[in-house]
Amino acid sequence: MPMILQKKCIFHLVYRVQHNTTTWNTSKGASPPSGKGSEGVPWRWIKMLHLRIRPLPRLQPASSIPTQSAPPSDFHNEDNSNDDDSAEDLFSAFLPHLFPDDAPSFHGDPGQRLLYTSPRYGDLEIMLFAHFLWSAAMVVAEGVEKADTLATRGELDADTAMWMVRGERVLELGAGTALPSIICARAHAAAVTITDHPSSPALTGAIDFNIRRNLAATEAEVMSQPHEWGMLEPDPWAVAHRGAFTRIIAADCYWVRSQHENLVRSMNWFLAPGGKIWVVAGFHTGRAIVAWFFETAMQNGLEIERIYERDLIATSEDGGEVRREWMPEREGEGPENRRRWCVVALLQRRE
Repeated sequence: MPMILQKKCIFHLVYRVQHNTTTWNTSKGASPPSGKGSEGVPWRWIKMLHLRIRPLPRLQPASSIPTQSAPPSDFHNEDNSNDDDSAEDLFSAFLPHLFPDDAPSFHGDPGQRLLYTSPRYGDLEIMLFAHFLWSAAMVVAEGVEKADTLATRGELDADTAMWMVRGERVLELGAGTALPSIICARAHAAAVTITDHPSSPALTGAIDFNIRRNLAATEAEVMSQPHEWGMLEPDPWAVAHRGAFTRIIAADCYWVRSQHENLVRSMNWFLAPGGKIWVVAGFHTGRAIVAWFFETAMQNGLEIERIYERDLIATSEDGGEVRREWMPEREGEGPENRRRWCVVALLQRRE
């Protein structure tokens, strides 16, 4: 099938699903879906956070993407002849629309560029290099955007105020593509520091590229810094920035249980008095490992100010988030239905 027809078919199918206008041929034994999707959410209110993501043409084949340096910010590849890859990327991006219970925990693949469409700040180009864009990062980005928008209108409510960053000093741990940090810089944070493991190619790859491409005119002070969780006093930078950050981001950093204590040590070390920590995690590696992190955090001087689970796919009838109570264990949950949910928590130091 020609590429243009492939694209038209994909867009048409997704549009029909999104607008609940699929024609069901009941005369041949087919039956329409029930009036509600997973967790009793009406189909007509299914609205994807993933709608913000669209694949862009690759700069070069994924197998030869450099892992230690980013291409120059003005680099473009005019060769768009790889129609098969483009069609596959496009279809993959729309799978959550077709199978909402099987929502992906991450987006894209190494070597890909994604266009993140922000209702507040417009289109942002995100390079992945050896990384993925995790849904948890998009939850943080969306929260910060919404808070900034409502504050500008004078309509900020108490629920959304937890995401305000104006004038705050922000630290992102395990940043990967650094989408939350980029949004925080656009939302008038005073300073944003983006960190990842010293061995991570993100520092000179995805992070460097994404800063240069999306933050050319920002007023915030933005820097990237290598940091290994738990390695504090031997590190001159860590010593100099102890207690320096009023907001700390940790989005999907919890899948290695042996690193939980080190992660909490870094959180405690860098958190300023009165500061807050945003914890957002999907359940792609199970619910238990996320619960273990919260136990570790509370055993080491942090407390949970608020916590809930959020549906990554659906919205309520009034357009708000679909939420439910956080539970360390949930009966009947498995890989087939847990991936559309994430946990969102606000942590602070226990006094």
